[in-house]
Amino acid sequence: MKKRLILLLLTVIFVGCKPKQTIASTKLDTKLEVAIKGNWKITSVTYPGSDYIKINSFDLADSKCFVGSTWKFISNNNKGEMTLTNTTCTAFSSPITWYINKDGNFVMKIINDSKAKKVLEGYLLTIANSTETGFQLVDKVNVGGQYVNVVYQFNKN
Repeated sequence: MKKRLILLLLTVIFVGCKPKQTIASTKLDTKLEVAIKGNWKITSVTYPGSDYIKINSFDLADSKCFVGSTWKFISNNNKGEMTLTNTTCTAFSSPITWYINKDGNFVMKIINDSKAKKVLEGYLLTIANSTETGFQLVDKVNVGGQYVNVVYQFNKN
């Protein structure tokens, strides 16, 4: 029992994060882009061990800080905005650029104070379970040498 407790505590110490990735342009899935245009809210962030492991999402904040965040996706120019609104976390808002490639990957850059063309790194996530009222973005994050799926559940605002 002590070994399990020690292993559990060591697991808590590991903080999962995913480095920014160099983004290459590819063909777009405009049909799926149009399907997710509009205003959305993240209603949950789930992954194995979420009660014990903290994951730093998008190099910004703990993944739980994204619950309640609002996102705006404009499909005709692939711009948008994300705003962290969780009152227990530091507030954050930034414009973003995004697109969905033919492989079903959601590609996003956080712009902050830079121009989009000067931001060379971003994030590559998989889009899943897309409906008129919701969709998921799935990120693979290395936690203690093993990759886990972090699932961001978006619901229409």
